[in-house]
Amino acid sequence: MKPDVFVNSTVNGSFNASFFTTRFKEALFHYTAVFDMFGSTLSRENPERMHFEEVFYGREVMNVIACEGVDRVERPETYKQWQVRMMRAGFKQKPVEAELVESFRVKMKKWGYHKDFVLDEDSNWFLQGWKGRILYSSSCWVPS
Repeated sequence: MKPDVFVNSTVNGSFNASFFTTRFKEALFHYTAVFDMFGSTLSRENPERMHFEEVFYGREVMNVIACEGVDRVERPETYKQWQVRMMRAGFKQKPVEAELVESFRVKMKKWGYHKDFVLDEDSNWFLQGWKGRILYSSSCWVPS
């Protein structure tokens, strides 16, 4: 494959460790932030929330914690690990424009987003998170 542009959007997590205790601790931090975000922004009785927590995140949590070897398919890594991998694969990262990040911050404030949402940029990655924990990352790459 030789794409003109590759957009990499990932779950930012370091719970791909082979050691269970390390993986469990990192997964606990990540999913605590996710469920805290839901608890702070959505009603407990919200059917979409309940479905999403049970079907989507419930499956992920079970896979990360209860499965080993080839049975474990959820293997998130940090955006910094992805950055190294992409550069080794022959891609060059495009910069994130500061004006774009600021524009999103203004819109989040205007639209009444919760004050604990995190929107930031680091090393040309567009970062999204909750209460200081980065949960998702996105960046744009082109072949070198």
